[in-house]
Amino acid sequence: MKGDRFPVLEIFGPTIQGEGMVIGRKTMFIRTAGCDYSCSWCDSAFTWDGSGKEDIRWMAPEKILEELDRLGAGTFDHVTLSGGNPALLGGLGKLIDSLHARGWSVALETQGSRWQDWFAAIDDLTLSPKPPSSGMETDWRVLDAIVGKLREVPLSEERHRKDGPAGEEHSFRKPAARQGGTAGENTVAAGSRGRLPDGRNARGTSVSLKVVVMDDADLAYARTVHLRYPGVPFFLQPGNPDVAEEDQGRLLHGLLGRYEWLVGCVMEDRSMRNVRVLPQLHTWLWGNRRGV
Repeated sequence: MKGDRFPVLEIFGPTIQGEGMVIGRKTMFIRTAGCDYSCSWCDSAFTWDGSGKEDIRWMAPEKILEELDRLGAGTFDHVTLSGGNPALLGGLGKLIDSLHARGWSVALETQGSRWQDWFAAIDDLTLSPKPPSSGMETDWRVLDAIVGKLREVPLSEERHRKDGPAGEEHSFRKPAARQGGTAGENTVAAGSRGRLPDGRNARGTSVSLKVVVMDDADLAYARTVHLRYPGVPFFLQPGNPDVAEEDQGRLLHGLLGRYEWLVGCVMEDRSMRNVRVLPQLHTWLWGNRRGV
């Protein structure tokens, strides 16, 4: 960040959200620069590998809103923060407040490697820890802490009025104390009493987990994540290994095959009873094109 300005690589839309719990949702995108990961199959490596450096614009919230207005022309009420990893930007809460002031809902996807207090202000928050095929390693202690904090975010008066009458509880149960451990140990407890079916916490934030699956090792990792955080809505998505493929027909054929494979695996898995298996919808429609 430079003062109140943020490193923006792209603002585009309206389009549809292609992944996760709000798949199909009409939205605008704000893509920020920078990431603390370097996934082997990243479809937006230009946000962190230096190739998009010349495209970065340092924009104040009011300038970002002006561009959203110009592009969206009053046709949207939902904005997605994307990257890279927007969670690297500690002051992003100022932008989120500005978006909310216009009556727009805000979504974020992050890998769960960094906590920011402004997570509490996000309406649709997806944590997407990266599986073995990415080449990245999950810091389970950090992810545990983030999931735990999201479950305990306090209920604001504004959300209280929106989500239910006084005294009505819409929350996860406080996670059980734990002493650390490996990925398969010490699951973080989540209660269902009073919890909204879309996974909202007490603040009104819809929280979910999503794992991209490329192969059997990724599927085993996804199983570990799902069992570690019971009660958190869980989404699986087949990965796109061909992020440079320009032939959309060939790409779609491969993606359909991977989707069919993943659905078949999940149908036979007793540990994945309450999961959703979704495609990466924007690649089905537009291939590997940027800005859609």
